[in-house]
Amino acid sequence: MYQTLLKSFRDILSPKVLSFILTIGLGSILFWVAILSYFWEYFESFIVTHLGNWISWEWLQSTISFIAAPLVGYILVIITITLLTSLFSDKLIISLAKKHYSNQAVVGEVSIFGSIVVTIKSIIIFILLFIPLFPLIFVPILGQIVMLYLWSILIKEPMIHDVGGLFIKDKKELKRKSKKATLIAMIAALFNYIPILNIFAPVFAQIVFLHHILKRED
Repeated sequence: MYQTLLKSFRDILSPKVLSFILTIGLGSILFWVAILSYFWEYFESFIVTHLGNWISWEWLQSTISFIAAPLVGYILVIITITLLTSLFSDKLIISLAKKHYSNQAVVGEVSIFGSIVVTIKSIIIFILLFIPLFPLIFVPILGQIVMLYLWSILIKEPMIHDVGGLFIKDKKELKRKSKKATLIAMIAALFNYIPILNIFAPVFAQIVFLHHILKRED
């Protein structure tokens, strides 16, 4: 895993990958800054009302009034980056595969519709878990672990679908090579703890997974 991560860090700093990341990431940030700046009062009121009125702890209610809306806004940015990366990263991933694994053939084609479906499913699961687990996010240490796991849900299945689908036709083989997918997604999700660097998370996950599933065929 160490060599896989090292190779992935080198790839992510290449001009081609950085250009992709900055286009997707900064575009997503600017989009939500523009939208939320215009509707901020309504957005803040909606989030605080719907996430705070069912929490009985007074100290947590007051905390929510300050950080809930910015946190949800930040998550919207992450979701958008994840979706756009899933839709448009196939050419980038193929170019990296050709660079490192010249004998590796592209055996499948990932459809935009399939990527959208898988990503939306991951987003729905994320939301369904995020709402009941929201109070735990404010518990020291435990909250960071919970949030890291939730972020990994957004990344994991799109990563397997978009990268694995390009190079592995056999579903059993893909399942076998995806055993470390949760770990890879959680490592990539660490970027989400640092604003701006969060734009690297989905692409980094895809690159790590690429090297993970193809390294024995190099």
